[in-house]
Amino acid sequence: MSMIRDLRAAVRPSLRKASPSGAAYDTTRSASAHSAVVDCAVYRDGRRLVHEEPLTPHEAMLRVRRGGGFAWIGLHEPTEEEFAGIAAEFGLHPLAVEDAVHAHQRPKLERYDDTLFTVFKTIHYVDHAELTATSEVVETGEVMCFTGRDFFITVRHGGQGSLRALRRRLQEDPELLAKGPSAVLHAIADHIVDGYLAVADAMQDDIDEVETEVFTAPGKGTSRGVDAGRIYQLKREVLEFKRAVAPLSRPLQLLSERPMRLIDPDIQKYFRDVADHLTRVQEHVLGFDELLNSILQANLAQATLAQNSDMRKITSWAAIIAVPTMICGVYGMNFEYMPEVEWKFGYPLVLGVIFGTCIVIHRTLKRNGWL
Repeated sequence: MSMIRDLRAAVRPSLRKASPSGAAYDTTRSASAHSAVVDCAVYRDGRRLVHEEPLTPHEAMLRVRRGGGFAWIGLHEPTEEEFAGIAAEFGLHPLAVEDAVHAHQRPKLERYDDTLFTVFKTIHYVDHAELTATSEVVETGEVMCFTGRDFFITVRHGGQGSLRALRRRLQEDPELLAKGPSAVLHAIADHIVDGYLAVADAMQDDIDEVETEVFTAPGKGTSRGVDAGRIYQLKREVLEFKRAVAPLSRPLQLLSERPMRLIDPDIQKYFRDVADHLTRVQEHVLGFDELLNSILQANLAQATLAQNSDMRKITSWAAIIAVPTMICGVYGMNFEYMPEVEWKFGYPLVLGVIFGTCIVIHRTLKRNGWL
């Protein structure tokens, strides 16, 4: 508890310094001067209000408080100074502010007074011409969402996962957007989970490719073994995928089952569909992990069999070579009394015995599968 009090004490001064009247952040300045704000708009009755000049978060909230509706503010990787003024303007909790600025959070859902703080992990599939042991298969990012009664704030981290297309799509559905900030939260959750499904399909192709190479018989234009590093790389990427997907199950369950003041009852039903999609993704990820374990074991077993086959061949040829080595060694001892040395047919007989014995051994070993 003392650590939490110290943390709050450390964050609150920065918020006070960054208040609208402070010097750290001026909420009345133009949006173009605030690089972290990607978009800032006011929505009333499901429609975006058009303004001649870009709105600042402070101006957006003034319009909401005067005429109703809600403000949707999107930020990308804000610094503490850039986000402090917005946090003070909307009364965001210091712990949630710290998480939003520094990122690297697990997917979660937390409630601070009249604000819901939600963390989503975004997953982007990285296209590659050929899967190698160093290929990056997925890239991760984060989207933090602050859901209030009359505002919605998104803080995005990472180069992927832009919400511009989603915002435009929502603006084309005023009836849904009229439900307020909870409709935006559902749309973002649905958008991110649908992205998981797309990544799962792409990763399935990579796993199928490795599986085909592992179980393809040698001698058909493919190498006898598959680089185990490629399989380990896929397992690492699947593990990263799993870390993004698994913790999100509980937040979606709460959003779909537990009544919340900030979530419209009509929107809450749609979270169940998102939770179902997430369950499908989790099943895919678990299947990927088990399949890669089996592929890795099969690849190691094939490598062991290949080594055993090589050892058999080496042993077989060593046995064949041992025959002429032994015979030649006997006749190379230069004893004085060796009757075969003075015999006219001694030399061709020895050669015949050598070749005949080698041929018999070769055929025997080949018939037994050693050659």
